[in-house]
Amino acid sequence: MKNLANFLFEVGMLKKTPRTGFQFLGSGCESVAEHILRTIFIGYTLAKLDPDADELKILRLCLVHDLPEARTGDMNYVNKKYVSVNEEKAARDLAETLFFGNEITEALTEYNEKKTRESLIAHDADQLALILQLKEYGDLGNKYTEDWIGFAVKRLHTESGKKMAETILETDSSEWWFKDKDDWWVNAER
Repeated sequence: MKNLANFLFEVGMLKKTPRTGFQFLGSGCESVAEHILRTIFIGYTLAKLDPDADELKILRLCLVHDLPEARTGDMNYVNKKYVSVNEEKAARDLAETLFFGNEITEALTEYNEKKTRESLIAHDADQLALILQLKEYGDLGNKYTEDWIGFAVKRLHTESGKKMAETILETDSSEWWFKDKDDWWVNAER
């Protein structure tokens, strides 16, 4: 049980680990845990669009795709030009303490190899999480998000992912809650 408790403390570190790319964007912030949560929901949604895909596998891949960052931190694209991080070692060191550790390392290997339908969907979920975040910041006036979105869109693999990105980019990020601009917004009555 001690190893399991330590694992759960380690997972908690993801809440405190910032995604570092936003410092270059000039606005926004997000923890790795926040990113993973949205990625899981996107993976779930994309799995529903592909009945031949293994939904549970997609969810597992999305869940663990950035787990090594609890040990390595988040390395943005500028950092990766200069610094090498051994995510495999981080994953191995984590996994060796858990009776289900092989599931984590197998999922990370599958995710990183990008050879299965599920891994491509999980990668799309990861990029769509970024695209959603960038779209939100762009809608609030950050002029640099368009270039970033362009690169993220080029990293998409599946038709569903590409169609989702297209729809995201055509949709105002506040539409889901502010689309019915009627008297309620004046009178606040049910």
